[in-house]
Amino acid sequence: MTTLTDEPPQRGKRPARGEPVIDRALSLLACFTDDRRRLTLGELSARAGIPLSSTLRLAQGLMKWGALERLPGGEFVIGVRLWEVASLAPRGHGIREIALPFLEDLYEVSRHHVLLAVLDADEAVLIERLSSRRAPAVAYRLGGRLPLRSTAVGRVLLADQSAQFRERILAQPLDVDFQVEKLGSTEDLRRELLEVARLGYSVVRRERPSKTLSVAAAVFGPDRRAAAAVSILAPDGSISPDVTLPALRATARSISRALGYRPPGIDGVHSSQPARTDGPRPS
Repeated sequence: MTTLTDEPPQRGKRPARGEPVIDRALSLLACFTDDRRRLTLGELSARAGIPLSSTLRLAQGLMKWGALERLPGGEFVIGVRLWEVASLAPRGHGIREIALPFLEDLYEVSRHHVLLAVLDADEAVLIERLSSRRAPAVAYRLGGRLPLRSTAVGRVLLADQSAQFRERILAQPLDVDFQVEKLGSTEDLRRELLEVARLGYSVVRRERPSKTLSVAAAVFGPDRRAAAAVSILAPDGSISPDVTLPALRATARSISRALGYRPPGIDGVHSSQPARTDGPRPS
């Protein structure tokens, strides 16, 4: 079975070998980041490590489909059609659609940032954020990725994973862009995650882009695993975790039940899978 590439086979020779076209096209899309949302053809080529001619051919195909758009100045940007497709993801749009009414109620009570995030590979992805105009600046954007160790939503999601998964994340380099007060050693974080797993919530104070306090709680699915994390984020000193937690945890419980989570032993209904001993206990 031959590998599909964007290089045509030469007459009388074996087809040229290389990355499949789909991999090279996706590598172009992965070149775009929060701080580089517009890229020239040359920048795409350099970042993806693909020859200029092949980059142009791939970019034209992506434009035709709608994954890329080209500005009048010649720079490329992500196309709207990618958002249309991404909105169909059940772990994103599906959870968001169910959670949104409860998030809106929590926002009305708190009047601060209200966040909803899910786990994706080794990071958390923000799938909803409700914010007031007076809310402080934060390093979170809708669809953006957050590190697991140094964010409240990340710690809630990380604490629910297997010990092997947690150790792999703890072994990664520090999250230099997410400064946390008293991040501590790896052993400190390990103990912190065990406490988060026991309690089902996390509290994180951040130094930049502004001094903030984030409190997050786990949202559980029908398998009693953490399906998402919901958080309130506010200027440090403006809220108290003790005061915020009851509303936050009530919201997390409501979303969990709407997702199909049922605590064992309530009305004779038991969860479909037994709870793991190394994960958080649903509240």
